[in-house]
Amino acid sequence: TGWKFFGNLLDNNQITLCGEESFGTGSDHIREKDGLWAVLFWLNLLAVRQESVEAIVRRHWAEYGRHYYSRHDYEAIAVPAAQTLMTHLRQQFDTLPGRVLHGKTVRQADDFSYHDPVDHSESANQGIRILFEDGARLIFRLSGTGTQGATLRLYLEQYEADVRQHDLDVQDALAPLIRIAEELASISTFTGRDSPTVIT
Repeated sequence: TGWKFFGNLLDNNQITLCGEESFGTGSDHIREKDGLWAVLFWLNLLAVRQESVEAIVRRHWAEYGRHYYSRHDYEAIAVPAAQTLMTHLRQQFDTLPGRVLHGKTVRQADDFSYHDPVDHSESANQGIRILFEDGARLIFRLSGTGTQGATLRLYLEQYEADVRQHDLDVQDALAPLIRIAEELASISTFTGRDSPTVIT
């Protein structure tokens, strides 16, 4: 879990709030996710604003734009196949920047390493990133190598500033990124899957 990276920042007063894609949320009173705290946070917000959750979210989108986000999990993949897929992506790092894929220009492709600003430790191979000029991104990560094989996690994110585009179905909004991910990683070829096991 990436939550361990938040711990040092929370303990050293470098951040106050933090959250993750599976909706775990916390603050600097503990080093972990705190579901009760998150509920109380939202109840307080609703009481002060005297608005519904939907109204608050839509006002936020109108002012700051909406980030369409999804995670596609491909579970129980044969470990050699999963590792070959990741190697296939890494071999494209040098040629991806500047390429235009489904109308999107690749800005950067790399294997992300996290540098902890507190203890200066380095955590390598945290995920393959494909970053685009318009702010969209794809992240490929492998999780687990147990008896059931590996899980490929594909993170997709697209920013949308146009209010008229804020009511799209998430998977429809991310469709170009989904196609790009398949083309670059050959997911169906390496995994033998036509679709993810889980979509969140």
